[in-house]
Amino acid sequence: MSQLPVIVGFGGVSPAGRSSFHHGYRRLILERLNDAKRDETLLDLATLMGLASFEDGCYIDTEGRQQSTAELLSNISEQIKDNTLIRKIQKECFDVDKVTFNRPATINSEETIRFTLRKRQLPLNIPQNWDIKQLSGSQVEVTLQGDLDVIFPDTKQAQVQAAGQLPTGFQPGKLYQSRNHPRNLQMTVFGASDALQSSGIPWDKIADSVRPDQIGVYASNSIGQLDDFGFGGLTKFPAIGKRTTSKQMPLGYAQMPADFVNAYVLGSVGVTGGALGACATYLYNLRSAVNDIRSGRRKVVLVGGSDAPVTPEIIEGFRAMGALAENKDLLALDGLSSLTDADFRKTCRPFGNNCGFTIAESTQFTLLMSDDLALELGAQIYGAVPEVFVNADGHKKSISAPGIGNYITLAKAASLVGNMLGQQSLQQRSFVQAHGTSTPQNRVTESHVINETAKAFGINDWKVAALKCYLGHSQGTAGGDQLNLSLGIWQYGYIPGIATTPEFADDIHASNLHLSNQHMEVGTTGMDSVILNSKGFGGNNASAVILAPHITHQMLLKRHGKEALNQYQNKLSMTQEHACAYDQQSIKGLTRPIYLYDNNVLEGQDLEISEHEIKLPGYNKSVSLDIENPFGDMS
Repeated sequence: MSQLPVIVGFGGVSPAGRSSFHHGYRRLILERLNDAKRDETLLDLATLMGLASFEDGCYIDTEGRQQSTAELLSNISEQIKDNTLIRKIQKECFDVDKVTFNRPATINSEETIRFTLRKRQLPLNIPQNWDIKQLSGSQVEVTLQGDLDVIFPDTKQAQVQAAGQLPTGFQPGKLYQSRNHPRNLQMTVFGASDALQSSGIPWDKIADSVRPDQIGVYASNSIGQLDDFGFGGLTKFPAIGKRTTSKQMPLGYAQMPADFVNAYVLGSVGVTGGALGACATYLYNLRSAVNDIRSGRRKVVLVGGSDAPVTPEIIEGFRAMGALAENKDLLALDGLSSLTDADFRKTCRPFGNNCGFTIAESTQFTLLMSDDLALELGAQIYGAVPEVFVNADGHKKSISAPGIGNYITLAKAASLVGNMLGQQSLQQRSFVQAHGTSTPQNRVTESHVINETAKAFGINDWKVAALKCYLGHSQGTAGGDQLNLSLGIWQYGYIPGIATTPEFADDIHASNLHLSNQHMEVGTTGMDSVILNSKGFGGNNASAVILAPHITHQMLLKRHGKEALNQYQNKLSMTQEHACAYDQQSIKGLTRPIYLYDNNVLEGQDLEISEHEIKLPGYNKSVSLDIENPFGDMS
């Protein structure tokens, strides 16, 4: 009997804000919320962004003045909205009007030039037999005896100026002792901590209920850490005369989000790993978790990702591919002479007349448990993940072009929904979270995939959402954005519309689809399932089935019975109380990430090893060594 992987916690931070308790989702549908929920989310963003703090029972503005909630939000609500979601790249990322680059030039022969030496060393490309005179101090004069190729530092205006950035002012590294961690890993610590604390169950209690090797962490990103504290500095520093540090190499690896969670958040000795699948990376890691829990190998798995690609170098790389929405193309698309802040907010237009995707940063984590453990601990259950399908494209011409693999993954996902919940549920009460990148190629190819699948399964009006229109494309973490923000639909009843697309393009395939630029009201139990879709460079395709909480509850009732569910409900109230307390403290900006540096570090001599088990100090249960022979019929 397969265990059902259920979602018991989720968190992180995206351009929409904190993901836990649906705050990121709420930011997308602010106008549909009641006053209390809207105020909570705006306050959560205000403290996250450093626009307010909470002291002595009152909110304090940046001038140190006590203000009522109504007064504070009246003053800063527009500032919060303007500094979240997709927008013009702000200087805390980099200055789009002064991007540094090296401009090559040639100095003609028989000219005399002067250099100010650094550490009294001549530039490497000046031949030593040229006429070189030492002047006063650190200056030298060189008379050229031939042409000299030189490089001058210069600045230029970026050709891509919009991105999905974390809320302005949010600095995760200041919330713990970050010790020059790359931005990705600072975000990882925050995101993993948010997901764990959102569960309402202390991690120690969860860990004590299972064997140490029944815990898993699957987390990574698609590119690695490419800012100056990771691989970016490793490759850039020698050329600009800066010292390479001992941290840049190890902290640059793409699997490092999982490593950080194990070492500094959970203290886990269970299974770990980081799958890479370009834009499908999050769903690849989710697949590993689902397979582990269904097989019984693991009882608890934390799945995550963290991508911070809003850097000049990464943006230039994607721009050179023709993948990003450049300023000149946006101007031509809308017939404009210049771009305003409002125009930058609309750069990502899934399935509309568009010109490229918008890059983004995000960290997302999802906590999964086996269904029996979730009931035992009284965990809040937000839904279930029965399966994730992954398929490649087969033979390809261009490695970055889409192919046929996504037809297989999406069709398998639709088939599973129909077989589990019935054809009527698939046809009338399911929807798709599209990859929806906003490139002209994706709008045609992905719409064809979804539309053909709808036709095959008799779906006449398949609802399609595309959250990247609000958030941008966070690369390997995009599937986490889709998953964690989709959970809000079952709490508030709205599928967010593709709001930045004024009209859908003529060349898309939509005969059996329902695309809308308005929020679609479906009710909190109107949708039984959602299929998350990801398409990545290289032929990486994944489609994940997520079951609604009301469907998950029905399944648990059938498997475990009414009495077990009643006992579970009694435990659940305490879980919800603890979770709500964390949320309220977070809204006030009073919580801090879990970061356990140099905590309970064990060495080999600390372990008790016998033929049947290994006991670890500080861990409630042992690791069993009674490993069954899986090939008994062959031994």
